[in-house]
Amino acid sequence: MTAAMTTTTAAPAPSIALMTLIAMASPLALNLFVPAMPDAARELQTDIGVIQLSFTAYLFTLAFGQLLSGPLADHFGRRPVLLVGLCLHTLGSLLAAFAPDVVTLIGGRVLQALGGSAAMVLARTIIIDIYGREGAAARMGYIVMAIAIAQSLAPTIGGYLNLWAGSSSVFFVSLAMGSVAFLMAALRLPETCTKKSDSLELKAVIERYAAVFNSAGYIGYALSTTCIAAAFYMFVGTAPYIVDRLGGNSAEFGTWFLTVSLAFMAGSFLSTRLAKRASVDQVVLMGNLLSLTGGFTLLCFTLADVLNYPALFLPMALVTLGRGLSQPNAQSAAISCSPTSAATASGLMGFIQLLAGAAIAQLMPLLLGETVLPIAACICLAPVAALFAHSLAMKHQGNLGHQAR
Repeated sequence: MTAAMTTTTAAPAPSIALMTLIAMASPLALNLFVPAMPDAARELQTDIGVIQLSFTAYLFTLAFGQLLSGPLADHFGRRPVLLVGLCLHTLGSLLAAFAPDVVTLIGGRVLQALGGSAAMVLARTIIIDIYGREGAAARMGYIVMAIAIAQSLAPTIGGYLNLWAGSSSVFFVSLAMGSVAFLMAALRLPETCTKKSDSLELKAVIERYAAVFNSAGYIGYALSTTCIAAAFYMFVGTAPYIVDRLGGNSAEFGTWFLTVSLAFMAGSFLSTRLAKRASVDQVVLMGNLLSLTGGFTLLCFTLADVLNYPALFLPMALVTLGRGLSQPNAQSAAISCSPTSAATASGLMGFIQLLAGAAIAQLMPLLLGETVLPIAACICLAPVAALFAHSLAMKHQGNLGHQAR
């Protein structure tokens, strides 16, 4: 930014355990409620399209919240923005836990996401404030691992809690976690921003966003990873209702969903190993082709009228295995397309993915009629779109390299 800067006193390094706890709050809250949505619709006497808004609104708010949290934290400091965020997240959990109707429930979810967006952004930012870009790398790994574990276990935990204690019980987990994170941050988190901006002028930020959009290859790589993420949102937005139709319960959904989550973790792990033996584009292509194979298998099972838990979850596990391979590489390739605005490029990509996820999550249940075929077809088409976007990105990068020569 062009605004003048004021300097604050440097502070001791905050605990990595505290930063991990803060970063986990929002991903856990997002996924805990997913298996409980069919039962919540019955308890609140509403249909799946309305209850789905609780998931869609969370993603939508999380997307815009990430764009707002950074400039606010640059101006007011990390500590006050994070504490306000954790407070909003906790209040949202409380509101959702005691919601008497679906409108109140959605309002609680919006507050959860608004506060959670600040927690997600600032947990990483604070570590970079303290340790710098190089020193933060190893410490960031703990946060990424914790978020992956939270995302993997949340549907299972939420599924069993819903079965044992009702759909509102899942929000008490977020209420407890948010309360502990807020108290720990209030007691132990110092201010880590050594330079604060004097204004919230957005002109320079908007100019950086425009420059990122014009970076050769950025849109292609960003759309490639967004399309694969879209396949996941298509599945997670409809699978609870499909399991409900099969006569299953939220606990069964949560247990089978572990195959999808663990496949994503396995793909992410393999991605780090393949990085030494293959180029970024080769790994992205490999991952997209694996996702296409999984989507096509799911489509074949649907066309053959074979719909059971293995036929539903195992092909999707293959889709997310491919996502684990392609996503880290496509994201790093996109960010590297704009090296002078890496943080802006990263934040914009997260915004695009979450915004697309919110729209898809709301649309997919509306396509879920008597058959699962429209959902399976869309999941199969998503990797096709990802392959096309990736080819455009490579073409733009190739043209750039040719012009440079």
